[in-house]
Amino acid sequence: MPRALLLTGDAAEELDTMYPYYRVQEGGWDVDVSSRTLRDVQLVIHEFDPNSDAYVEKNGRKLPVDVPWAEVDVERYDALIIPGGRAPEWIRVDADVRRITEHFFARNLPIALVCHGAQVPAVYGLLKGRKTACFPPITGDMENAGATVIDAPDVVDGNLVSCRGWPDMPQFGRAMMEVFSKSVDPASA
Repeated sequence: MPRALLLTGDAAEELDTMYPYYRVQEGGWDVDVSSRTLRDVQLVIHEFDPNSDAYVEKNGRKLPVDVPWAEVDVERYDALIIPGGRAPEWIRVDADVRRITEHFFARNLPIALVCHGAQVPAVYGLLKGRKTACFPPITGDMENAGATVIDAPDVVDGNLVSCRGWPDMPQFGRAMMEVFSKSVDPASA
């Protein structure tokens, strides 16, 4: 059975995390959650409030962790998922997150980026020359990293599939599973 690694941390957006987490399982994949430690990750819920210039945040569910970043054996995994929220801005400074992310890009394995998740490979220069979607306010960051930002719910660039955030999940989920399925069943390509 193919296995995906979901790379995250505290303050990951709940829908950005849980939708792909369940969607890959629905598609016949195992998925392991990886964070700094084995402590449950505190997910957050982002809402758009007409009385606020930015989204508002409240605590969401807790997500159990299967493996700490330092113990991830990248050879066990067929795909990588990086959800959005605020987690990407701080997990990207960890050396093991870099090691893990670079492995998937170097081997052209499937990578799913949700919302702010694009911040992780962008900081390592891995999006240079690539097409990606992202949460619109970080478009400039992605462009400065050399990416071409596409304003769409399901951007596919080879092994890379991305979206702007949780409102895109229906289109993104289908595109993600197509990219993931092609990687393990070349006949479906």
